[in-house]
Amino acid sequence: MSRCTLSRKVHFSCLHKYEVDSFSEKENIETFGACYTKHGHGHSYELVGYFSGKIDEETGMIINLKDVDDILKTATSELDGKHLNFEVEKFKTKVPTTENLVLHLADHILGSMKSFPQIELTRLRLYETEDLWVEWENG
Repeated sequence: MSRCTLSRKVHFSCLHKYEVDSFSEKENIETFGACYTKHGHGHSYELVGYFSGKIDEETGMIINLKDVDDILKTATSELDGKHLNFEVEKFKTKVPTTENLVLHLADHILGSMKSFPQIELTRLRLYETEDLWVEWENG
């Protein structure tokens, strides 16, 4: 049986601020530059998930696209439209950098994929802007 990778993209928007509570304002400015503001700033993120598996002989698919959409939308719905520092428990104590966001999303997606043992989440790519993204790779 042949293997392939299916990729799917979803969008979500949220606000965040980069700030370490134990840092002085000067240290936060030096560390985070323009990403440090008292109130935060927002982004329209783009998440691309890469799912690998064997092609089912009967259906011709590795996974139903509806299932992929459900997995990705469930993971991003907790973040969409939120100010991460105030409304998402994990980011009340952890700086919501793009790196930390992709790790958070990977954990949620991997948890959702227990129903699909034949499929592997091989990579996630999270775009904060058109020219800034972070990639997470499984394994």
